[in-house]
Amino acid sequence: MAPTLQPGDWLLVDPWAYRDRPPRIGDLVLVPDPREATRLLVKRVAQIDPDDWLHLAGDAPDASTDSRTFGSIDPTTVEGCPWFRYWPPRRWGRIG
Repeated sequence: MAPTLQPGDWLLVDPWAYRDRPPRIGDLVLVPDPREATRLLVKRVAQIDPDDWLHLAGDAPDASTDSRTFGSIDPTTVEGCPWFRYWPPRRWGRIG
């Protein structure tokens, strides 16, 4: 997700962000990796398929594992919206 996120960034995630509305194109989402459910991924919603499933993309397409690899995801699997980086201190602030 570089340049938005870097290895070692620690994030706050709003688990209620999509309680009243579905994710929109451009939103960051936290989702379980479809290939390994215990691993979490942060990706950007790139498009919404006709069946309302989400096509996710990384911000660095040539270095990202995203929907091009694992396909679109069910929006009910979204665990929240990353919104704030609190570590490292030099990168502290809102993300999105």
